Amino acid sequence: MLEKSDFVESSWLRWSAENPEDADVLIMGIPFDNAVSLNKGAAKAPDNLRRLSVDLSDTTDVFRPIKNGVLYDFGDIRSELDWNRYFGSVEASALELMKLERFCLFLGGDHSVTIPLHKAFGANFDGKKIGIIHMDAHYDLCPEYDGHPWSHACTEARALEGVVTGKDLTFIGVRVAEETELELMKKHPGIMTITAENVYDMGATAVVEKLAERYAGYDALYLTLDIDVLDPAYVPGTGTPVSGGLDPIALAKILRGALTTLPVKAMDIVEVAPPLDINDITSWAALRVIHEILSHFSR
Repeated sequence: MLEKSDFVESSWLRWSAENPEDADVLIMGIPFDNAVSLNKGAAKAPDNLRRLSVDLSDTTDVFRPIKNGVLYDFGDIRSELDWNRYFGSVEASALELMKLERFCLFLGGDHSVTIPLHKAFGANFDGKKIGIIHMDAHYDLCPEYDGHPWSHACTEARALEGVVTGKDLTFIGVRVAEETELELMKKHPGIMTITAENVYDMGATAVVEKLAERYAGYDALYLTLDIDVLDPAYVPGTGTPVSGGLDPIALAKILRGALTTLPVKAMDIVEVAPPLDINDITSWAALRVIHEILSHFSR
């Protein structure tokens, strides 16, 4: 049985529920950034997001008040030096959270933490038709990177090893690729890519329509959001920035549309690195995403 005492204590907004059973959104932090290939700092994100959350306004730009008791935060999974054991703890804890049948939001951490989260999602919806939407500047499809299969550049390569097939996987916002990733994609036909330039040309509404068509008949979707899907002008505090990304309004509209029209059951926000940031701009961008989620579940 999942107990809050198993985690590092945390605090959130005035919108917190007394019990997880009373909440619509369950939150768990995963402060791990040992798998980055460039700049570290994402382990500091969960605490910083909570610290700043007290200054969020009552509504988003749809002007819907966030309802009391909409969220419950279990806190952070306690860090361990043993990487294998830590990812095992993440997978087990995430699975217990998903079994509570609420929307699950995980706060990274670097993108490697999504590897055990994907595994937990697959286990929770075993036998169901599931898919993954990956919003990122990068594919994260490297078979291994820096000599390790659990690098943050390997997230979806691991997901293709038994969690989903290529036909279940969609990338949004990608604008760079490694040759090994392109080779892997040839071995897994059906992967859909909507580049950052595609989003610019199509518009957010068309992107949501394309996703709704692709995932018609699916039982559950996992949405993983690397904050570097946004242009670094909006998110300077991230480890591997790539110019030419989405703007925050496009991201908000895609997220809002996905939550409304698709069976998104769980989500993570990763690669927010407060030590690399300027005036917490990147954390505020992530909090805008969280605000949208809370607004959706306040309907």
